Amino acid sequence: MSDTPAADPADTSVDAATRVFVGHRELLFSIVYNMLGSVADTEDVLQETWLSWARAHARPSAPEIGNPRAYLVRIAVNHALARQAAITRRREAYVGPWLPEPLVADTSDAGDRALRTESVSMALLVVLETLSPLERAVFVLHDVFGYAHAEVAEILGRSSPAVRQLARRAREHVHARRPRFRADPALQRQVTERFVAAALGGDIGSLLDLLAPDVTMWTDGGGKVRSAAVRPVRGAEKVARLMAGYASRPPADLTVRYGRVGDDESAVVFSGDTPFAVVVMDLAPGGDRVQEIYAVTNPEKLAHVRLAGDPGQDAERGPAPERGVAR
Repeated sequence: MSDTPAADPADTSVDAATRVFVGHRELLFSIVYNMLGSVADTEDVLQETWLSWARAHARPSAPEIGNPRAYLVRIAVNHALARQAAITRRREAYVGPWLPEPLVADTSDAGDRALRTESVSMALLVVLETLSPLERAVFVLHDVFGYAHAEVAEILGRSSPAVRQLARRAREHVHARRPRFRADPALQRQVTERFVAAALGGDIGSLLDLLAPDVTMWTDGGGKVRSAAVRPVRGAEKVARLMAGYASRPPADLTVRYGRVGDDESAVVFSGDTPFAVVVMDLAPGGDRVQEIYAVTNPEKLAHVRLAGDPGQDAERGPAPERGVAR
C-alpha cells in the first residue's frame, strides 16, 4: 500500500475552482473594466467575484456548475452593478473632468492578454459614462463582447424584451454621440507623434495644423495636478496655446513613450520613472485632424502604468535643455 495520504476532496475542489477562475479572469477583467472605467474598482469587483465563486464551491453538497464561464460573468457583472452607486457618489465630488483610468498595454507581451485589451476606445468609454448602469452593462455585453440578448437577459435577471429595449436605447445614444468611425492605428500613431513633437517644442503653428477647429481637450487631474484644466478647453487656438504653455514648464527628466490604451494609440509621458500623463488623440472622421484630446494626469489613475522594455526604445526625450528638460 502507498503511504501517500489520500487527497482531501475539499482541497481538490478548491484547486479546481481556482483554476477555473484564473482561466476566466482576463475575460472578467475586460468586461468589468468596460463597465466601470476604473482599474482599481475592477480589481475590487474581481476579488468579490472570486469570494462568491469560492463560497459556491466550499459547500460539501454544492451542485456542479454546468457553465462556469456564464456563472462567473453573471457574478462579476452583478457585483459591478452593485458598486455603481458608490462610484457615482465619488465622481459627483470629483474635481474637474473625470476620464476613464487608462489601461496601458504592455508592449512586451505579444497578445498583452488579448481579452483585457478587448476594451473600447477612450472616446467611447467617455460616451458610455453617460449611459445608465444597466444600459452600459447591456451595451458592453452585447455590442462589445457579442453576447446574445437572451444571454444578457439571463446574466442581468431581466426579460429578453427589456434587454432588447435597453440595447436599442443605449445604441442610439452611443451612435448619436459617437459615430461609427475607427481611425487607422498607423495614422493615429503618426498624428500622436507629430502632436507630441509640436507640443514639446511649443510650436503653435504646427499644433494648429493638426487640430480640428472645434477640437476639445479634456484634462483629468482629479484636483491633484495644478496645471490640469478644471473644465474642457474648446477650440484649436485655445488648445494650442494651452499645450505651448505646458511646454514652457515641463516636468523634470521628461520621457515620452508610445503604446496602446485600450483601442487607441497613445503617448505615455514619464517624469523620470514616474508616470506623469497618458494622452490619447481622437481623430475627426475621414481625416487626420485631432477632434478630441484626452489627457489623464491624476497620479492615482497612473499608479499602475508601466511600459516594459528598454527606455531608449520607442521613446523620445523632451526638447532642448534650455527648456529645462534633460535629453
